[in-house]
Amino acid sequence: MQQTIDRAGDLAGGARLISIVIPSYNHAQYIEACLDSVYFQDYLNLEIIIVDDCSQDGSGEVIEKWLEGVGTHTASYLSNYNEETGELVRTTHKRYDRQRSISFLRNEKNLGSTRTYNRGFREATGEYCSFVVSDDICHPQMLSTLAKPLDEDRADFVYSDMFIIDDAYRVLKEFRLPDYDFEKSFCNWYLCGVATLYRRSLHLDFGYYDETAMADDHECYLRFAMNGARFLHIPRILYSVRSHENRQEGLHSTTRFNALLDHSKSLVQKARRWRKENS
Repeated sequence: MQQTIDRAGDLAGGARLISIVIPSYNHAQYIEACLDSVYFQDYLNLEIIIVDDCSQDGSGEVIEKWLEGVGTHTASYLSNYNEETGELVRTTHKRYDRQRSISFLRNEKNLGSTRTYNRGFREATGEYCSFVVSDDICHPQMLSTLAKPLDEDRADFVYSDMFIIDDAYRVLKEFRLPDYDFEKSFCNWYLCGVATLYRRSLHLDFGYYDETAMADDHECYLRFAMNGARFLHIPRILYSVRSHENRQEGLHSTTRFNALLDHSKSLVQKARRWRKENS
């Protein structure tokens, strides 16, 4: 099933189109805040692709309600005091007032996170792309900040620092990543984070996320790096990652997370072998 609304043009204000894939699975209590954080980016030309993987907690219905609100919700503010009548005048405006391309896809059966990412990316049309996990929050200037070095052809893949937050939006940790270096970012450990933006041509040239890989982003970005993609770190906090310390959902169940760490260990070893062979 696919639903599309609010189709924007290919170019807004001269800005290259960015495609953001938002995979959704059992994050009903978080998904609206995530969607708002992407929708209200200060970047002009944005394609939002939401893919729900057969959520069992009503996430799909929450997303449908959000989509309806994009077309209908209003907000108001006090804008004038009429001294003659003593009236306080309010101005009403559309709550969602940006031109956005928004697509909502619902998997017919549960595909798992990686295949769900890939379904979204195969629908993407933007020059730049990334995915945002459906319980995370993008800070308002994230995309405009990460797009700038791509526009200037200083990089093919850009990443930034992030907060780790809890359900009350308290900052548990400020996560500062190293400036890019293959050894620091892939040979020591995987240290490119999740606040990313990159050229969609990297997928077209080197493939999508490996659907057999537990650490799918780690594997994919290592593959990009080994094929010559230029990485750049932006030393700014532009994203908030939701803490999963007290939850056992999906990938964050103990068994699956341990399997993910084991796969990342093997990828670190692969990076070390590659560096040695190519030094």
